[in-house]
Amino acid sequence: MTDFQGPENPPGEEKADPKGRGAETPLVIVTGPTASGKSGLALALAEQAAGTVINADSMQVYRDLRVLTARPDATEEARVPHRLFGVLGAEERCSVGRWLDMAVAEVAAARDAGRLPIVVGGTGMYLKALTQGLAPVPEVADDVTASSTALYDEIGGEAFRDRLAVLDAEAARSLPPGDRQRLIRAHAVATATGRALADWQADHPAEPPVRGPVVWILIQPPRADLYAACDGRFGAMLEAGALDEVRDLLARDLDPGLPAMRAVGVPELRAYLQGEMDLDQAADKARQATRNYAKRQYTWFRHQMTPDLVLDRGGAGMLDEILEKGTIPGLVRIR
Repeated sequence: MTDFQGPENPPGEEKADPKGRGAETPLVIVTGPTASGKSGLALALAEQAAGTVINADSMQVYRDLRVLTARPDATEEARVPHRLFGVLGAEERCSVGRWLDMAVAEVAAARDAGRLPIVVGGTGMYLKALTQGLAPVPEVADDVTASSTALYDEIGGEAFRDRLAVLDAEAARSLPPGDRQRLIRAHAVATATGRALADWQADHPAEPPVRGPVVWILIQPPRADLYAACDGRFGAMLEAGALDEVRDLLARDLDPGLPAMRAVGVPELRAYLQGEMDLDQAADKARQATRNYAKRQYTWFRHQMTPDLVLDRGGAGMLDEILEKGTIPGLVRIR
C-alpha cells in the first residue's frame, strides 16, 4: 500500500495543516452509486490520512442489515474510527434531520480529535443536507406519516400522486409514482402543516451546517461494469447470510413500512421466505431493484453535484490518483 503523509506536510515543506484546526480541516465526501467501491476507498483514505469514516447511507445506519447493506465488517471497522454505522435498530426511523444532527456532531468530533472527516455514502438527501443545510420543516406526527403510508400502499403510486397534487402540486409534478418515500413525505408534511413541502424548503438556512472546505470525490464506473458489480454482490450477500438477516427481521413482526423493512433485498427475500416465489426469482428481483437504485443515484449525481474529482472505479487502488491530482489539500506522499 502506498504511504502518505496525513494532512500535515513532510519536513522541509510549508505546512498546509488542515488537520486539527476546526473548520480549516477539509470535509471529504466519497460518494457514488451502490456497489461502486465507495467504502473501500474511504477506508483506505482514512488509514493513510488519519481519518474518521462517517456513514451517509440511509440503510447502513441500521444494525440489523450488515450483510444486505454491505456495511463494513467488524475487522474493517477496527482499522479506523467508523461512525453512524449500525447505530439504530430496524424498529426506528432515521429521517434526514435525525441523521444530519448526528453527522454534524461526528464531523466536529473528528476535527476536534485532529482527524480528517470522511463522509461516505450514496444517499443524496443526506449529502445535500450536510453541505447545503436542511429546510426547517416541522416534525410530522407518526400517526400522520402512518396514514399517508397506508394510503399509498392501498391505492398505489399513480393514484396517490393524484391525491397529492391537490395538496402539493409541485411535489406531485416532480416526483415519479414509484418514489414512495418522498411522495409519502410530501403528503404527510402537507397534511400536517397545511403547507407544501416546497414552501417550507424555500425558507432555506443561509449557511450550511458544516463550515470549511468540502472536497467531493465521485465514483462513477461505466454502467455495464456497475450493473455487473450489483449482480455479483447480491450473490455474495446470499452466501454471507442475507437470508438469515431477513428471517430474523420477520421474526420480530416489525411494521413492513419501516425503512429497514424496505431496504433493497428485504422485500424480495421476504417473498421467498413466505413462499411467494422461489429463491432464483427473489434473487433476480433483488438484482433488478439494485440496478434500478444505482440508476437513480446516477441521475441524482448528474443533476445535483459538481465533484472535485471523478473516478471510474473505487477501492484502495485509487489513492494514488487522489494524491497526484492534489484533490485533498495538504495530503502528500512521504518522500
